[in-house]
Order: sequence, then structure tokens, then C-alpha cells
Amino acid sequence: MTRQLRFFLTVPHPCSYLPGQEATTLFLDPNTPVDLATYSALTQLGFRRSGQHLYRPHCAHCRACVSVRIPVQRFTPDRSQRRIIKRNQDLSIREVPARYSESYYALYAAYIDARHADGDMYPPTREQFRSFLTSQSHFARMVEFRLDSELLAVAVVDRLPDGLSAIYTFYSPDPSLGARSLGSYAILWQIRRALERRLPYVYLGYWIEQSAKMRYKQRYRPLEYLQGQQWRTLPLE
Repeated sequence: MTRQLRFFLTVPHPCSYLPGQEATTLFLDPNTPVDLATYSALTQLGFRRSGQHLYRPHCAHCRACVSVRIPVQRFTPDRSQRRIIKRNQDLSIREVPARYSESYYALYAAYIDARHADGDMYPPTREQFRSFLTSQSHFARMVEFRLDSELLAVAVVDRLPDGLSAIYTFYSPDPSLGARSLGSYAILWQIRRALERRLPYVYLGYWIEQSAKMRYKQRYRPLEYLQGQQWRTLPLE
């Protein structure tokens, strides 16, 4: 199937994660209609979704970006993760289509301003939010996490035949909510949801060992990584 698809390379551009490095991205022809079977096949080959685009890193001299996924049947939360689950038992959770809303954007903008003002997503804009996180595809969902009526976090999640793909999570930067570890809880919820649906994996995107921003993905063990076209278990430290 994938051999019949057209792909393009971007020109080299500054890497978002490793200072001083250049990155090149391979992406599916934007004019190609993406059905669920194609998306699933490309996800298994390390591709990710950003808005309407499917892409993966394709750098000439660097292989730091590694695709990782959680085999949910083998996952057991550690003591810290169990505490996070317990602290958030009072939240209500709802899945909705991945559409734009002002309340989502307000939370997203506050999150980017507080947590990623040094990154390439700053400053946030409504157009950026729409192009990055919304989708008309039936498999794209937004998951709301609320305390009573207050929106605390939103996880953008794609439903694939073999798992859930964790696209992005944004949450309230209010320091009083820090103990909830909302970003971690969103992943733990997706693991539970995949188990409920009898889906084998939660795809976490790319892990970069040298990037401090990516180290949180190592906390979910066992973790599988893509090497060539084979998924292998990441060794324990």
C-alpha cells in the first residue's frame, strides 16, 4: 500500500529539540486522501499526524528521533503513576470530535505561554491551533478533562485499528494543579482506554534521549521503539 504513495522532503530547517542541529522532514503528499488504513500503516512505520499532514523525521546525519509506543497489556503503573491516577479520580472525562472552540484555544494559549515560550510554537495563534490540532477525520478526537465545569486539560487522540495515537496534550498551567500531573494523567487515561477497547498500543510519537522535554516518555515501561521496520522493547536502565 505505502509503495504507491508519494512523499516529499522539506528543506533543512533548525531542529526543534536539539540546539545547533538541522532537521529534514518526510511528509505524505498533501493531495493524497488519507483513509484509516493508510494512516494506520504509516503510523506503524513511524509517521505522525499534524493537522491534515502525515510526516516523520528524515535527517541525513541524525537518528535521534525514535518512534515509541506502549504495549498496554504489559504496562503496570508504578507507585508514582498510581498516585497520579488516584489524585485525578474526581475529574469528569468526555470524548468529542477534534473541532475548534474558544475554550480549548484559551487553555492552549495559556499552556503555550507558560510552558513553551522558548519553543517554535510561541506565540500561539488561533490559526496555529486549528491547523495543528483540529481535524474533520472521524478518527480524530479531543478528550476533555474537567473538574466540575472547569476545563483543566485536553488531549488530542487519534483512534487507530491497533491503538490510540497521543497527538498532543495541553493543560492548565495553574501551579495549584501541579500535583495532579495532568500531562501524565492524560497518557495513563489513554492506556486505560486502549485496554477497554482491546487495542494493543498507545503511540507516543518521538522520543529523543538527549532532549529533556522527551524524557517523560521513558516513565512508561515497557516501551517499544521502532528500529528500521521492527518494533523492539527499550532496555531498562
